[in-house]
Amino acid sequence: MHNFMDAGNSERWSSIVRELGERIDELVERFLARVSSVPSYSTEMVDMADVRKTAMESLRLLAQSLAEGTAGGELLRYAASLGEKRARQGIPPESLITAIRLDFSVVWTDLLEHCSTDDAVLLAGQVEHVWRVVDEYATQTHMSYLAERVRMAQEESNYRQEFIAKLFGPAGQTIEVIGRAASALEVDPDGDFDIAAASGAAARALQKEVSAFRVKGPFMYQSGNVTFMFWQPVRRTHSRGRQPDAALTVPTTACGLVQGVPGLRSLVAAAATAAALAQLSTDNDAGPLTIESGWRRLAREELRDAGLDLERELDLKLAQCREGERQRMEETVRVFMRSGSVTKTAAELFCHRNTILNRLARFKEVSGFDLVVPEDAARIAIAWPN
Repeated sequence: MHNFMDAGNSERWSSIVRELGERIDELVERFLARVSSVPSYSTEMVDMADVRKTAMESLRLLAQSLAEGTAGGELLRYAASLGEKRARQGIPPESLITAIRLDFSVVWTDLLEHCSTDDAVLLAGQVEHVWRVVDEYATQTHMSYLAERVRMAQEESNYRQEFIAKLFGPAGQTIEVIGRAASALEVDPDGDFDIAAASGAAARALQKEVSAFRVKGPFMYQSGNVTFMFWQPVRRTHSRGRQPDAALTVPTTACGLVQGVPGLRSLVAAAATAAALAQLSTDNDAGPLTIESGWRRLAREELRDAGLDLERELDLKLAQCREGERQRMEETVRVFMRSGSVTKTAAELFCHRNTILNRLARFKEVSGFDLVVPEDAARIAIAWPN
C-alpha cells in the first residue's frame, strides 16, 4: 500500500477491495466477453470452460493480493502453473499476455463503476498499485510460459535426436526404424534428401546457414568431429507455375554435399560420401564439394586405398621432362581435359594450335597415355582431379 494513505483511506481501500472480491462472478463474465476477441481464445485452442475456471481463480487471487498490498505467493504460484499449461496448449505468447492484461481493464472498470465520486482521489492514488499487482502476475505467467516452451523444445529435440541416432545406427536400415524416424522428423521416408558434412569452423558455418533454409528440417547428427546436416527440400511451385530457385536450399559453405538422396534408407551411405567429400575439400574450393565436382578426388583416394596411386605413377613418368617442360605440358593437359578441344585449349592458353598438338604428343611420348583413348583419359582425370 502507498504510505501516503492515512488510516481512513486505508480502511476505505480495504472495503473497496473486499467488495470487489464479492463481485467475482460479474468480473468473470466481463472478462469472458472481452477475451473472446483475442486470437487463439476466439478459436477452439482453449476450452471456454477452462478459460472461465482460470478467470475465476485468477481474479479471486488478484482481489486478494490487492487487499494484501502486493502480489501474493498464491497468485504467483497460480501464474506459474497457468503459464506452463498455456504453453502446452500451444497458445501464442502475445495472445496469452493480451488476455492476462485484460484483468487490469476488467478490475479497474469495475472499481470505477462501483466507487463514488468521493473515492476519486483514493482511486487515482491506487492506479499504479493495481497495475503493479496485475503486471507481476502477467510477468510470472509469461516467464513460466517461456520456460515451459524451452523445456518442450528440448524434449522435442531430444525425441528427434533419439531417432536420428537410431537412423544412423546399426539398425538404421530396418523398416521399423525408418518408419518411426520419418514420423518423428515429420518427413516423407521415400522422398529425396540432401546431406552435408563439415568439421570445425566450417561445421558451425554450415549449421548456421542451413538453419535458415525453408525445408523440412534441417536435422543434425554428430559423429566424432564431423557434423552432418540433412534436410528434405520442400517442393513448392510459384503462382505462375515456375519452380522455385533450388540455389536457395544449397549451402555455400565449404563442405561435402550429396543431393537427391533417395529416401531415408540411403541416407547413411550418402553421409559416408558427404564426409569423404568434406575431407577432400580444400581452401581453393569456393563452395561445397559435390559428387559431380569431386568424383575424381574420391576415385583417386579409393584407388590409393586399394594400392594404386595413379598420381605417383604419373609423376614418376614425367620426372624425365626437361626443366620447365613439365609445367607447360601439365597445364596444357589439364586445360585440354576440360573440353577435349584443341582449338579451345589453344585459345585459353593463347597458343598456336600446333603448339598444343606438339605438347599433347610429347605428353603421350613421355607418359605413355593417349588422351584421345577414353581409358587413358580416365586415368589422367583421376590422377589430376583438380
